[in-house]
Amino acid sequence: MERLYPRLEIKLGQIENNIRKIVGLCKNSNINITGVIKGYNGIPSVSKAFVENGCANIGSSRIEQLKAMKDIDNDIETMMIRIPMLSEVEEIVKYTDISLNSELTTVEALNDKCGKLGKTHKVILMFDVGDIREGYFDVDEIVEVAKIIETDMKHIELMGVGTNIGCYGSIKPTIKNMNRLIEVAEVIEKAIERKLEIISGGATTSVTLVKDGVMPERINHLRVGEEILLNRDLVEYWGYEFNDMYDDNFILIAEIVEMKDKPSYPVGEIFIDAFGNITEYEDIGIRKKAILGVGRQDFGDHTKLIPIDTNIQIIGSSSDHLIVDITDSKITYKIGDTISFNLYYGAMLFASNSDYVAKKIIRE
Repeated sequence: MERLYPRLEIKLGQIENNIRKIVGLCKNSNINITGVIKGYNGIPSVSKAFVENGCANIGSSRIEQLKAMKDIDNDIETMMIRIPMLSEVEEIVKYTDISLNSELTTVEALNDKCGKLGKTHKVILMFDVGDIREGYFDVDEIVEVAKIIETDMKHIELMGVGTNIGCYGSIKPTIKNMNRLIEVAEVIEKAIERKLEIISGGATTSVTLVKDGVMPERINHLRVGEEILLNRDLVEYWGYEFNDMYDDNFILIAEIVEMKDKPSYPVGEIFIDAFGNITEYEDIGIRKKAILGVGRQDFGDHTKLIPIDTNIQIIGSSSDHLIVDITDSKITYKIGDTISFNLYYGAMLFASNSDYVAKKIIRE
């Protein structure tokens, strides 16, 4: 059965525009972009747009998404942007050209597997400048690992160094922490007696330094997903303007399955919801509520949905239902009608990965 709703509509033409704009902005600062495809589950027809519109390569934290791209075109360069697991080393070697690494044991395993398969593999060593997620924290340790790779591993090419900022520790990218990464890179270069090809300064949040024109010169690579796909975080949270880019590239459309006038405050003794949460409610009287046939299993967190009808308010959600207040809407809804939502990153991630949400690519 072909599912109509819930449906995720993906505006490919607008995404292509955003790719070109970010690639162009960064190219002016001699920065190459890896287009990160994991946010929409690596849908191949969308992923191809990244390399066709100027990205140096594509990256994902899911090996299956990179394999799918290699199956389409083996010449597309792929990057594993999550630290590899030892249990997936063979797949990393087969389906990725570059991986981000922070453990010598893993790089040794990659080297051994490359030898058995007759392949070579490029690595970027990650250094933690303060976000306390992945990466070496000790300069001497990362330098020693770099020297081992350079001198002892025949099948591994040390491509460069990189860092991650803002995904866990909420640390801002700054000139100071970018220069710290450059300092580490230059210590490594002195130790191995050659220049590194890549110094990767982070992800979408680091675009802020490019936008401000203050990114240190030796940073020549970023890994960008959200800014291209949604153009929302840097605008709403950081206060930047990207007026020539689109922010409505992913639209979640859900069908109304019930409409009733109901109290705004639950009746009875309040305890916890289906997820063990204690929710606070405001009594604002009887309201017209619509229930939509989509739930947390499909979008994760309803606070990451943005109703396109601005007179609608999202009330709450369960696994399979989304409850909205349509009292103030100027649209006369009826059963079977649909309501559409723009998305934040988390909701896009869930909806793209849900088998219960239909996907429709709009190519205009």
